[in-house]
Amino acid sequence: MTPAPATTFRPLYAQIRTLIEHALESGEWAPGQAIPSELELASRFGVSQGTVRKAVQALAADNLLVRRQGKGTFVATHTEEKASNFRFLRIRRDDGKAEYPKSRLIDLRRARASADIAAVLALNPADPVFVLRRILEYGGEPSVLDEITLPAELFPGLTRARFAAYHGSMYGFFETAFGVRMLRADERLRAVAADERSANLLQVAPATPLLAVDRVAYTYGDRPVEVRRGLCTTRHEHYWNALT
Repeated sequence: MTPAPATTFRPLYAQIRTLIEHALESGEWAPGQAIPSELELASRFGVSQGTVRKAVQALAADNLLVRRQGKGTFVATHTEEKASNFRFLRIRRDDGKAEYPKSRLIDLRRARASADIAAVLALNPADPVFVLRRILEYGGEPSVLDEITLPAELFPGLTRARFAAYHGSMYGFFETAFGVRMLRADERLRAVAADERSANLLQVAPATPLLAVDRVAYTYGDRPVEVRRGLCTTRHEHYWNALT
C-alpha cells in the first residue's frame, strides 16, 4: 500500500502573515503608510484579532512593519532615519560615533550579466544589469569601495544624474524611485589584498589587507535583487553585528 503524501501544517497566524505580506508586495499599503487596524484585518480575513496580532508581530520582527505605541502599525520604510542609517549599515567607526558615511558615485553603467551574477540574481546570462561603483567616506576619508549589480528590469531609467540627485540612503532611493524594497540580506566576509585599482580609490598601498563583504539582498518573495561587494579598509572602522 502506497503511503499518503505528507501534508505540511502551517499555523493560522502564519497563513495570515503571508496574506498581509502579499498585500504589502502588491503595494496596497505604501512604505510609511498605516495598515488597517487589527480588528479590520481580522474581519477581512475572517479570523480572530489575536491571530492577526500574532501575524503582525511576526512581520514586525522581520522589519516589514513598524508598530508605534498609540499610533498604529505602519509599513516599514528605508526613508526613516533610524532604519536607513543603521539596519543594513554594518561598518562603524572605531570611536563609537554614529556617523552615516558620505556616498560618492564613481561610475554607473549598463552591462550584461555574467554567468555568475545571473545565477545569483536568477537571471538569464547576458540579461541587462546596472553596475555602479561608489566610495563611502567616514570623516572625509575613503573607507569602503562598493560595486553593486542590479537587474535592469527593476530599475528602469536609472542614471547617474538621478542617483546623484537623491539625498538619503541608497536603499531609500531604490524604494522611493523604483518601488524595490530591500527586506533582508545575506553576507559573507573574507580578507583580501587590495589590487591596484581599489588601492588607488581607497588611498592605500597595493596589497593592503581589506575586508571584503559580499552581500546578496532580497525583496518580497525572497527574490534576489542586488549583488554587492564592499571592500573596507578598516583603518578607523570595523564590521559590527549583534547576535541574538
